[in-house]
Amino acid sequence: MSEERNRPATDADRGQVNTAAAEVYESFFVPALFGQFAEAVLDHADVVAGARVLDVGCGTGVVARAAAARVGAGERVVGVDPNPGMLAVAERSAPSIEWRAGTSEALPVEDRCFDHTVSQFAAMFFTDRREAMNEMARATAIGGTITIATWFGLDRTPGYAAMVALIAEELGNEAADALRAPFVLGRPEDVRGLVDPIGHDVRLTESSGTARFASLADWVHTDVQGWTLADLVDDEQEVALIARAEQDLARFVSADGSVSFPAPAIIATVVVDRPD
Repeated sequence: MSEERNRPATDADRGQVNTAAAEVYESFFVPALFGQFAEAVLDHADVVAGARVLDVGCGTGVVARAAAARVGAGERVVGVDPNPGMLAVAERSAPSIEWRAGTSEALPVEDRCFDHTVSQFAAMFFTDRREAMNEMARATAIGGTITIATWFGLDRTPGYAAMVALIAEELGNEAADALRAPFVLGRPEDVRGLVDPIGHDVRLTESSGTARFASLADWVHTDVQGWTLADLVDDEQEVALIARAEQDLARFVSADGSVSFPAPAIIATVVVDRPD
């Protein structure tokens, strides 16, 4: 799942969405997918009360909000994301957290000022993953931890494997590639290769998860309007896609009309032990 495509990267490949999509992301994707992993990521990072936490690629802030609740009032939690729409939703949801615009490759934070740096489902979209890891190491105190979470590949995520195939047939490769992008770091060895150079005591864990949507229509709408497809699919195409999904993806639908399928993640933590 780590293959390179011979075309220029687009906003869709980088996980960049508009403000309207960020609103849908927070309302639908967070409860359907992302929210269930926040505590597992913080547990893996050994985040406890009184810690200082940096969330890189924070999106709408689900992990940063969980970290703020865990470390206690008055402790420093900073969320960094390059996407203004995501940050607008994050700030509205938790104004007490420090939200900063910036990229993972040039983090707008001081050296060695966090006990734990975390990044949930963002590493796949880093423009320069090695530089991003170096930046996270720069921001983290010696002896602190860096934790990243990525999705397993599409071979372990059957619902999205089927959705990608459907979108490729219905809408073409550009739209399908946008939905493939989150799964490009889908093997444990891919993730270990990122964290190994940063320190020692590397720990990798498989975290089971389940994608849950109220209906097939909600699943399609969330993927189209809450993620990188928002600028690639118009309303008419979305209606056609829902009609196709009702035929082709019926195996993921329960008797009550809800949708669920496995969505496991890889969580890796490394202890920082070297200078920049």
